[in-house]
Amino acid sequence: MSDPWTSWPVGARVVVRRRLADGRYSDVLGDLLATDAAGVRVRTRAGDVDVPGAEIAIGKLVPPAPPRRPPRAT
Repeated sequence: MSDPWTSWPVGARVVVRRRLADGRYSDVLGDLLATDAAGVRVRTRAGDVDVPGAEIAIGKLVPPAPPRRPPRAT
C-alpha cells in the first residue's frame, strides 16, 4: 500500500500532523509544493517546510483559505 500523501495533487491546500522527536505533535498547514514516498514539502505562511514520511502521523486535503479581511479603518 502506498503512502496516502503521494496521491495528493501538488498545489492543493493540506494539513499534515507530524510526530516530533520528543513525542509531541505539530501541524503544518499550507500549499503542497512536492510529494513523494520520502515525504512532503508544504509552503506555509512562515516559509517552506519539509516533512519526512517517517514523521507524518496523519494528513488530509483541506479547503482553500478564506480571503483575508481588509484592515480595520481607524
